[in-house]
Amino acid sequence: MFIFKSVVGKLWITIIGLVVVVLLTLSLFLFRFIETSFPKSKDQAETLSKLAVKVASEISLHQEERRYLQVVNELLSAQDTSVIIVTTDFRQIQAPVGQPDHREIRYDDFFLNSDLQKVFAGEIKDNRLRNSGMPNTQLENQYTAVAVPFMNKEQSQVAGALILYQITQSSEETQAYVKKLFVVVGVAGFLMTTFFAFFLLTRITQPIQQLKKAADLISKGEYGTRVPITSTDEIGELAQTFNHMGGQLSDTIKALNHEKEHLSSVLRSMTDAVITFDAAGHVILTNPQGEKIIQEWNQIQWSDEEPALTGGQAGSGSMSTIPEPLRPLFESVISEAKELTSKVHVRSDVWSVVMAPLYSHDIVRGVVAVMRNVTEEFRLEKLRTDFVANVSHELRTPLSMMQGYSEALIDDIAATPEERKELAQVIHDESLRMGRLVRDLLDLAKMETGNMELHFRELDVLAFLRRIHRKFAGLSKERGIAISCTLPDKPLLLCQADEDRLEQVMTNLLDNALRHTSAGAQIEIRASEERYKGEHAILIEVSDQGYGIPAEDIPYIFERFYKADKARTRGTNGGTGLGLAIVKNIIEAHHGTIQVKSQTGQGTTFSITLPCKGV
Repeated sequence: MFIFKSVVGKLWITIIGLVVVVLLTLSLFLFRFIETSFPKSKDQAETLSKLAVKVASEISLHQEERRYLQVVNELLSAQDTSVIIVTTDFRQIQAPVGQPDHREIRYDDFFLNSDLQKVFAGEIKDNRLRNSGMPNTQLENQYTAVAVPFMNKEQSQVAGALILYQITQSSEETQAYVKKLFVVVGVAGFLMTTFFAFFLLTRITQPIQQLKKAADLISKGEYGTRVPITSTDEIGELAQTFNHMGGQLSDTIKALNHEKEHLSSVLRSMTDAVITFDAAGHVILTNPQGEKIIQEWNQIQWSDEEPALTGGQAGSGSMSTIPEPLRPLFESVISEAKELTSKVHVRSDVWSVVMAPLYSHDIVRGVVAVMRNVTEEFRLEKLRTDFVANVSHELRTPLSMMQGYSEALIDDIAATPEERKELAQVIHDESLRMGRLVRDLLDLAKMETGNMELHFRELDVLAFLRRIHRKFAGLSKERGIAISCTLPDKPLLLCQADEDRLEQVMTNLLDNALRHTSAGAQIEIRASEERYKGEHAILIEVSDQGYGIPAEDIPYIFERFYKADKARTRGTNGGTGLGLAIVKNIIEAHHGTIQVKSQTGQGTTFSITLPCKGV
């Protein structure tokens, strides 16, 4: 039962048990004392008979002295014993003095006349029954009475009967009384213990229950819970300590939450992805960037050959496990217990990954990974490397030719003036080519660093395109290529444009079209008005019917030194590979866009969109 599991129930049972043990021990010693101190009823009757015989012998000698009988009666009354003398004619000659029943006791309260007749005959009669067993007696106490004959003075015959009686006080009766007393005391002790238990309920258990409820509330997150202090004893001190502990815990939780929010804010504001794994590879903590990466990478089904480079259909990987591209590095960090740095290629992206072990008592319990998308940096580094290689290659060819032809002139290999002029012309053409390359490099560097000077003014697009058409009409006619210009009837104006730079754009586009278009084909220049980002804009298109650009090369044609025709000879008619990169930078400086559409063998179309309001 619940009461036996509570503190009050245990105290109640303990106190009751203690009271029972004390009462039982006391009763054993008390009963032993009663047995040794109080005679039994049989012993009391025998003792009283001996005393009666002795008194009778003395009274026989002094029966005429009535004062003597009174003295004997007074002496015996000290032992709650009295004497009655009855003559042979059944006459009671003296009653006891000071009886506890407050009435005159007569001999017939103890014995019948027939009993006395036997006493007169010399027998000794005793009566140990309560109220002497007489049917008409009204005695309140239990008596033991003994009747003995006494002789006359001459000791020749019986003069009467001496009845000696005493209130019965046997050990059995005393023990019965004590048992009743112990029952009463036990019931009183049970009631007092129960009352004391309920008192403890209010003084001890209720404060403990309040502490328990407060502890439950704190365990549920209500750290402001406090208990009332109703006393100054140990329970009051416990309540005060509990409240102090609650305050300290609340402050600690607030500090931890503050630190947690601070750390969470730092993680959320980081552009790098931060992911924490346990030793089994399960995700413990991550910021939004890291969570996005986990979701994207775990949806990729990695091939066995190239797990970090090849992407397939969506997989069924768990969102809480380490992605496959990070697993080799993760296993290395776990096994070697040291920080590692690597670059991971996932599809077209490049990620820089730094993994460091997390320790718990000198045991690696997990790994924290910091990841950054370095695709652009990787591309720029590759472009820089390619730029150096391409510039070296582009300069090496004209320099080699200039060196060879100049050595031929020095060595007088040319026998005629015409041959010397031809060698000089090659040197001149190659120097012009080097000059164009250096000029394009300088222009591109200025554009990319934002130091290019643009002179903006209003530009009539129709007049500008007609002039560009006339400029390339003669060159296209020489190559057998038809060039046309399709323009609208209404005027097209750009509020802010650099005419020279736009002419450089058109020159590069038309020069590429002429070099990659066969004789008999056609090049067309078109212009129209359209909407761009909700505003008026002008669309300029340059279309040719040339060789076209392979689809895999289109994303890279605006990069420096990139040439779709890898087998094309870098002769005097070849480009530098910087034209389209310069075109893109100029168009972006005008806040416009350039796009390309091409199919191999069907031609290419470059579309330029320029906002009318300009910069």
